[in-house]
Amino acid sequence: MSDTAQGGRPQGEGAARKTLGSERGGGDPATRGRTTIADGVVEKIAGMAARDVLGVHAMGSGLSRTFGAVRDRVPGGRSVTRGVKAEVGEVQTALDLEIVVEYGVAIGEVARAVRENVIAAVERMTGLEVVEVNIAVSDVKLPDEEEEEEAEPRLQ
Repeated sequence: MSDTAQGGRPQGEGAARKTLGSERGGGDPATRGRTTIADGVVEKIAGMAARDVLGVHAMGSGLSRTFGAVRDRVPGGRSVTRGVKAEVGEVQTALDLEIVVEYGVAIGEVARAVRENVIAAVERMTGLEVVEVNIAVSDVKLPDEEEEEEAEPRLQ
């Protein structure tokens, strides 16, 4: 009969002596537990990495940016996860991003740069494998467009 149960945990009296050995706690400390990463953590990392790319004006659809503009005015209310959705598993993650690009940029090049930056940041910071980054370009910011988020309120 085996001295360990499924999952590698010792069973019985003989097992305790075998796992202690000369090392205290038995083995590499990095393998003594589990680390879980919340979807929101990956979303924040991806959101920050996407915003760092030249040519990305904003994240999210027009409606989410409108609601976000109100939230941004509340101290501590700025949401870096706007326009980002992550599905996180034990070792992999998949991301969906919605971006607004600046007028005049090559959308394909911006999307490629966003994808590369997001994958590098998420994999470096979390150790998760990024299996896909889907990018939806929801709008183009024209040079003469007034910024919805910076527009003066009609009432004072």
